Amino acid sequence: MQVESPIKRRKSRQIMVGNVPVGGDAPISVQSMTNTETCDVAATVGQIKQLEEVGADIVRVSVPSMDAAEAFAAIHQQVNVPLVADIHFDYRIALKVAEYGVDCLRINPGNIGREDRVRAVVDAARDRNIPIRIGVNAGSLEKELQKKYGEPTPAALVESALRHIEILDRLDFQDFKVSLKASDVFTTVAAYRLLAEQIEQPLHLGITEAGAFRSGTVKSSIGLGMLLMDGIGDTLRVSLAADPVQEIKVGFDILKSLKLRAKGINFVACPSCSRQNFDVIKTMNELETRLEDVTTPLDVAVIGCVVNGPGEAREADIGLTGGTPNNLVYEDGKPSYKVTNNDLVDELERKIREKIAERQAEEANTIIKV
Repeated sequence: MQVESPIKRRKSRQIMVGNVPVGGDAPISVQSMTNTETCDVAATVGQIKQLEEVGADIVRVSVPSMDAAEAFAAIHQQVNVPLVADIHFDYRIALKVAEYGVDCLRINPGNIGREDRVRAVVDAARDRNIPIRIGVNAGSLEKELQKKYGEPTPAALVESALRHIEILDRLDFQDFKVSLKASDVFTTVAAYRLLAEQIEQPLHLGITEAGAFRSGTVKSSIGLGMLLMDGIGDTLRVSLAADPVQEIKVGFDILKSLKLRAKGINFVACPSCSRQNFDVIKTMNELETRLEDVTTPLDVAVIGCVVNGPGEAREADIGLTGGTPNNLVYEDGKPSYKVTNNDLVDELERKIREKIAERQAEEANTIIKV
């Protein structure tokens, strides 16, 4: 679901990854990549289903061998989310997964060999309406570009991308997206800004090898946030050395903070201080854990005292303001009733789920009337 944002997005060509539109006026999609052994079909399907549950729009799967291609076919039949096959060097693997029904090919045309091999892959993609993702990574830049630029500079990343794009242009294939990833925020941001002015295709954002959960989240939020604020980006992956489920959650939180997508609860919570009338941190930890399953957009304010509490609560769908002897719950911006500290989390969860049910019923009625 898109919400109103002051950001003016870059105009881009729209492609379809399975049933998910990428580019144009489509919502910015959030994706992750499996880290299971692809040939272990059960484990890979299990992880993809976990990603589906937290709202992943697209999932990428590494397909390094023909055995993995066979496994990919079985995996694809057991999941609902569109799958991207990540392939390098061997064009025969790309042809095989295209035959089996992949939703997108992540393959750099310049590294799969002769012109006839590239043409075979592109023809297969064209015949089956399969888009291609060109993925340029600072860690695997062509040797001649490393020698030319001395290091993976923004210009080097863009030149690499344009080389691959030129091949697809020559073959009259335009249904592709591009990523330009580096682990350095400044390099990545500068590269995307350069390329965004030169092509019309959608851009896949990411800070590659960003780090562990905390540091990688910070680095990704800064880098992706800078680009998204510029209106650049049509799909994204937050690359973390962590559970892929966390990548999806962080990705949606980044978009939510910029009002580019609304999914789940938008919590407004104070950092807590000596004025608090209940344990804000404990309350928030419990609420986030209990409400992880919620995907319906809802603004919830949890403020520990009466200094900022009423103001924040009035702006939320549901708000809580700390008070003595009891705390005050707001509904739709108006004071509603009081609740004790002992009943706090249970009562807030009940009220939030009640509000979500009301909202879902309203949406259902709207659809029926239309």
